[in-house]
Amino acid sequence: MPELRHNLITREWVIIATERAKRPRDFSNHKDRLAAPAHADSCPFCPGNESKTSEELHRISIDGMWKMRVVPNKYPAVNRTGEKFRSVNGLRRMVTGVGLHDVIIESPLHNTSLALMEPEDVVTALKLYKERFVEAYKDPRVEHVIIFKNHGLGAGTTIYHPHAQLIAIPIVPVQHRDRVAAAMQYFDDTGLCLMCDTIQTELEDANRIVIETEFFLTFIPYAALSPFHTWIFPKRHCASFSGITDDEITDLGFHLKVLLAKLYHGLEDPDFNLVIRSSRPKDIGNEFTHWYMSIMPKLTKTAGFELGSGMYINQSLPEENAEFLKAVRID
Repeated sequence: MPELRHNLITREWVIIATERAKRPRDFSNHKDRLAAPAHADSCPFCPGNESKTSEELHRISIDGMWKMRVVPNKYPAVNRTGEKFRSVNGLRRMVTGVGLHDVIIESPLHNTSLALMEPEDVVTALKLYKERFVEAYKDPRVEHVIIFKNHGLGAGTTIYHPHAQLIAIPIVPVQHRDRVAAAMQYFDDTGLCLMCDTIQTELEDANRIVIETEFFLTFIPYAALSPFHTWIFPKRHCASFSGITDDEITDLGFHLKVLLAKLYHGLEDPDFNLVIRSSRPKDIGNEFTHWYMSIMPKLTKTAGFELGSGMYINQSLPEENAEFLKAVRID
């Protein structure tokens, strides 16, 4: 019989459609991906094409060659210049679209990805994410920063070359505010952190865990919104990504590299979205939330029911998906 599971962190109900559930391997990406070259003359992110991007904001180099770069997005969602101004005119509310929209180019190689990169390079990318996250919050116009990665056309990417993006905006999105409010309510009711309790529950259940190490837990949540929807939680209570330590970054790099490699080999390189969900650095000490990383493979499509109800239908069992990923060999 189908189950309706409640995701306490996202506050969403999910229908686990057990009677039409697919086996984990049924979600493999059977689309033929064209073999990409290591360098593409037309790619603005490839070495030698630096003039095709806007002014460089940051660079990591080794032996005179760049390893990673940060540049402004050529078609930004928000404007880097200008003042923040809020207008209220009856029911019409407006804030000027100022902020930051940067591209983090993760490799000089056109045809690689985090799943295929060396572990130390994944760690370097995460350190760069943190550095740019902290730097973005120094802008007084910024209220919220999102670091995300779109992998594949189905996930919204337009340039094949491996990259992530940072968008810093002058308001706090309602989704983030709602989740923080839910966590605050849980803390008020129980005196406990919802994320800490989630980690404890997953460790006790043990059947949705994919990777566990000293500092992090990678698992498919009980009420996963979609097939193979996966979270990477820090075990140490910390509300902001800005607080991650060097040892934790190394451990996070291991989790991210292994998870993405398992998806790459087990599901044949599916499209996915990766998001770092975090509070502001100045909220790092709050008692009720964690920052965490969410990876959502794009294996199904949102349709009328989801749009009309705000609920998801997951045609897979989180427990089976976790077992499948644990068994995937990436040697």
